[in-house]
Amino acid sequence: MASDSGHFVHVARQPIYDRDGIVVADELLFRARATATGADRSDSFATARVLVAAFTEFGLRELSGGRVCFVNLTRDFLTGRLPLPFDGTQAVLEVLETTAVDAEVIAGVTALVEQGYTIALDDFVLGGGQEPLLPLATYVKIDMLHASEPEVRAAVAECRRHGHLQLVAERLETPDALRLAFTLGFELFQGDILGRPHVNSTVTLAPARLTRLRMLHTLSTDDVDMDEVVDLVGQDAALSLRLLRATNAAATGLNRTVSSIRDTVVTLGLNRIRQWVTLMLVADLTEADPEQLSGVLVRARFCQFLAAGAGVSGDVAYMGGLLSAIADLFDEPADRMLQDLPLDATLVDAITTGRGPLGAVLATGRAYMAPSAEMPAAGALPAQASMDTADMAMAYLSAVRATNVTLAELTADV
Repeated sequence: MASDSGHFVHVARQPIYDRDGIVVADELLFRARATATGADRSDSFATARVLVAAFTEFGLRELSGGRVCFVNLTRDFLTGRLPLPFDGTQAVLEVLETTAVDAEVIAGVTALVEQGYTIALDDFVLGGGQEPLLPLATYVKIDMLHASEPEVRAAVAECRRHGHLQLVAERLETPDALRLAFTLGFELFQGDILGRPHVNSTVTLAPARLTRLRMLHTLSTDDVDMDEVVDLVGQDAALSLRLLRATNAAATGLNRTVSSIRDTVVTLGLNRIRQWVTLMLVADLTEADPEQLSGVLVRARFCQFLAAGAGVSGDVAYMGGLLSAIADLFDEPADRMLQDLPLDATLVDAITTGRGPLGAVLATGRAYMAPSAEMPAAGALPAQASMDTADMAMAYLSAVRATNVTLAELTADV
C-alpha cells in the first residue's frame, strides 16, 4: 500500500477572497502532518518542502485549480542563495515580516522583480522596516488580528501613498475585523472567518539523496554530459516523476508531449533541472528505501530489455515501466496518477490499457515481476515468439544486475 511504500507530504492551502466573495488566490503553507493546524517551522526547509511538493508532487494546477498561489520565502530564497526553479507567472513571493530588510534583501527582491516575479509583503506594520520594499511590491498583507485599529489605519494610509499596491486583510477572525477591512477599502481578504487552511496530502517516493548529490556534481561541471544526466534521472524514480510534473508547469513553455526521460531532460533544460535538484536536496529528509527503489528500477530496466526485440523504443519502454511501477507502488490507478502530465498519448494508452506493442511489453514486465498476476497470452508480446522462458529469465536477471550495479556505483561514487 502507499502508506507503507512511500512518504506522505502535506501542504495547507488557505483561500484568499476578493470583495465579491470569490476565491481568487491561495496561500500555500507548510504542514509537517496532515492533522497539523499550524506550521511548526518557517525556515528554508519549510519553504523548500512547500515548493517541491506544490510544483512536483501535487502539481500546482491540481493543487490550486489554476489560481494564483502565495508562497512564503525566507532570506535564503530572496537573496538568491537558494534557487527558485519556476518563473514569475506561477506564484506570488511573500517577504516574511521576520526578514531583516537590508541592502542585500533589497537588491535580491529588486532582481526578482526584474525577472518578472510578483512580491507581497507579509504582516506589514508601519515602522516595521519593510517600507523600502513598498515600491517593489504588488501586494501588502496587513494583520487584522494582532494589530490595533489605529495601527491598521496607519499601515493602510502609508500603502495608499503607493497607488499600485493591492491590500490583503489577513487573519480575519471576527465580523468586526471583516467590516473594518471593507470600510478601509482592502481589495483582498483572508482569514478563518472566511475559510480555514485545508491540508492536502499525497504520497511521494522516498528520495534517493545519493543520486541527487551525484547529479548536482554532474550538473556543476563545465562540460555537462547530457547522456549522464539522462541516466541519473532514470536511476531516481522519485526525481523522474517530479521532473515530469515540473514539465507541466506553464513556465516551461511546453508545446509538445514527452515519452522518455531524455525528452523530459531536454524540455526542462539543464539549468532548471539543476535548480530543482538543489531544492530537493534541501527539502528531502530521508533517503530512499533500497528495496523500494530497486524494485521500481528493475521493472523499468526489464521493460527496456523486453522492448529490444519488440519493435519498441527502449527509452520509451523504460519510461513506461518506471511510471507503471510507481503507480503500483502507490496503489493508485495509473490513469489518475498520469492525469495532466505532459505525456505522449501512445505512452499513456499503453500504461493504462495495455494496448499495442508497448502495452504488451509493460504488461509482460509487470506480470513477470508479480507471480500472482496473470501473464499475457502467448503471442501478445511481439518478441514473445522468439523469447522463451529462459530468455525472459535472462532479461530479468540482466535488469536486476544492471540495477544493482547502478545503486552500488552511486554509493561508491558519493
